[in-house]
Amino acid sequence: MKHILLLLFCLFSLNTKAFQKDNSLLGLKKDTNTVNELNKKAYKNRLTDPEQTILTARKAQKIAIEIDFKSGLAEADRVLGIGYYYINQRDTALNYYQTALSIYKAIDDKLGEAKVSNNIGNLWLEIDYDEALKYYTNTLRIAQKYKVKDLVAGSYLNIGNMYYRKKSYSVAMKNYEKSSKIFNEINNPIGITQSLQNRGVILFSLNKVDEAKEVLLEANKKAKEFELNSSVASIDLTLTSIYVAENNFEKAEQFLNEGLAFTKLVNDDKKIYDYTYTFYELEAKRKNFEKALHYLKEVHDLDSINFKKNTSSNINLIQETFKQQKQQRENELTIQNQRNAYLLSVFSVITAILAFIVILLLFRSNKKSKESNKELTSLNEEVSKQKANVDKINHKLEEIITERTKDLIYKNQKLSEYSSHLSHQIRGPVATLKGLVMLVQDNLVDSREVVTQMKKCVDDIDEQIMDINQALHDPTRSNLSQK
Repeated sequence: MKHILLLLFCLFSLNTKAFQKDNSLLGLKKDTNTVNELNKKAYKNRLTDPEQTILTARKAQKIAIEIDFKSGLAEADRVLGIGYYYINQRDTALNYYQTALSIYKAIDDKLGEAKVSNNIGNLWLEIDYDEALKYYTNTLRIAQKYKVKDLVAGSYLNIGNMYYRKKSYSVAMKNYEKSSKIFNEINNPIGITQSLQNRGVILFSLNKVDEAKEVLLEANKKAKEFELNSSVASIDLTLTSIYVAENNFEKAEQFLNEGLAFTKLVNDDKKIYDYTYTFYELEAKRKNFEKALHYLKEVHDLDSINFKKNTSSNINLIQETFKQQKQQRENELTIQNQRNAYLLSVFSVITAILAFIVILLLFRSNKKSKESNKELTSLNEEVSKQKANVDKINHKLEEIITERTKDLIYKNQKLSEYSSHLSHQIRGPVATLKGLVMLVQDNLVDSREVVTQMKKCVDDIDEQIMDINQALHDPTRSNLSQK
C-alpha cells in the first residue's frame, strides 16, 4: 500500500509539473483580444525593456498559432523582430520581419506590410542609406494612402534619421519637424520625445548649443516621464557632450552617470561603448590622464568586441537578405512555370476539341458521300428500268436524262474532292500539333517556345474548316482552292 501511494504521489507531481510547464500562459484567455493586447504590451516595452518585449511577443505568438489568428501571428513576429533589433541581433530580427511580411501579404494587409517595411529600413540604416530610404519611402507611401497619421509621422522621423547620418542636416530637420507636428496632433508621447531628441542632436551638430540644450532637456524630461529608458540614455549622452564642450564638468558627469545607469537597464552594448568613450573624453578634458588612459583601454577592448559583433551581424543580415531575395525569385519562377503549364494545358484541350471537330466533319463528309453514291446507284437503276420500258421516248427526253446523270456525277466528284481536300489539308496541321505536343512531353523544348506554333496550327485548322463550310454552302464555287 505504501508503494502504491508513493507511486500515485509521483504521478501526481509529474502531472502538476506538466500542467505548470508553461505557467506564463495560465490565466490568459486564448482569443484574438488577448493576442492583440499582448502584442501592444510587447511593443510598448521596446524602449524600456526589449528582453521583456521578446518574452511577451512569444506569448502572443503561441496563442495566435493555437487559435489560427493570422493577423495576430504576423504582428507577434514583427514585434519579436523589433525586440531582437533593440538587443542588436539584426539577422534574427530580419528573419522574424520576413515571416511577418509573408503572412501580411497572404492576408492582403497593406498596413501590416508598411510597418514591416519600416522595420526592415531600420535594419539597413547602419549599412546602406539608399536601401533604408527605399523601405522608408514605401512605408510613407502606404501610410499616406490609408491616412494613418502615426505611421506617417514615424516614416518622416526615420527618413530624418537617415539624412542626419548622411549629414544632410537641413533635410533631416525638415522631416523631424513634419514628424513632430503630426505626433503633437495625435498626442503620441514617444514620438514627441524622439522628435525633440533628434532635433536637439541636429542643433548641436550645427553648433546651436543653447537651442540644442533647451530642446534636449525637454526631451529628457519627457523620456523620464514616460519611462523611455533607451531614449533617456541617448539624450543624456548628447547632453554630456554639450557640457564637456562647455567645460561644465560637474553637469557632464551628472548626465554621464545617469545615462550609463539607464543604458545598463536596457543592456545596450553600443551605448555602453559610447558612454565609455565619453568618460574618456571627459577625463582627458579634465587632464586626468591616468583615468583617461584607463577608459581609453576599455574603449579599445569594447571597440574590438563591438566591431566583430557588428561586422558579423551586418554580414549575417546581408546574407539573409540575399537568401530571402533568392527565395523570392525562385517563388516567382515557380509561379511563372505554373502559369505556363496552365496555358499549355488549355491549348492542348482546345487542340483536342478542334481535332475532334475535324474528325466529326470528315465522318459526316464520308457519310454524305456514301449516301450520294447510293442515291446515284438507285437513280441509275431507275433510269435503266425506265429506258427498258420506254423504248420509243423521243430524243428530247433522252437529253434530259443524260443531263441529270451528268449533274449527279459532278456532285459525286465534288464530294470526293471535299473528302480528299480534308484528308490532305487538315492532316498537316494536326501532324504538326502532335509533334509539338510530343516535344513538350519529352521536355525537349520549353512550353513557352511552342505556344506560338501551336496557335498557328490551330488557326490553320480553323481556317480550313471555315473554308470547307463555305464551299459546302456556296454553289458558285467549282473547287475548294477557289476563294
